[in-house]
Amino acid sequence: MSTMRKVALAAAIVPLAACYHATIETGLSPSTQVLEQSFASSWIYGLVPPKTVSTTSRCPGGVAKVETQHSFVNQLVGLLTLGIYTPMHIRVTCAQAAARTAGATLSVPARADEATVRAAFGNAADLVAKDHQPVMVRYTE
Repeated sequence: MSTMRKVALAAAIVPLAACYHATIETGLSPSTQVLEQSFASSWIYGLVPPKTVSTTSRCPGGVAKVETQHSFVNQLVGLLTLGIYTPMHIRVTCAQAAARTAGATLSVPARADEATVRAAFGNAADLVAKDHQPVMVRYTE
């Protein structure tokens, strides 16, 4: 086998060993609770993404970090299915439950019109600028 063929073969094989990995950090302090899906189903090279990971009930303090990865096994499955089924590994690290900080809470009815919602967020921005304290805008039933 010529040297050129060996280099071309190595260049073709090396990307198969690589793993796509993306990390999103929110800035919140991480807790020890981790949610994982090792084979989150996505389709057609990821054009149809996997279902949303429901963290609302399982991470009461919010999310500290989200990691997505195409492991070697995930990529192998994608290769064998010609990219039709392309699973990925999703890992969500929950945030620590934060102590309530001082600040205002504004309530907006869940069925409020656009003008009411805009007014509530405008009021929240005014309060933040005035008091330099966090303001929570909560949708209520």
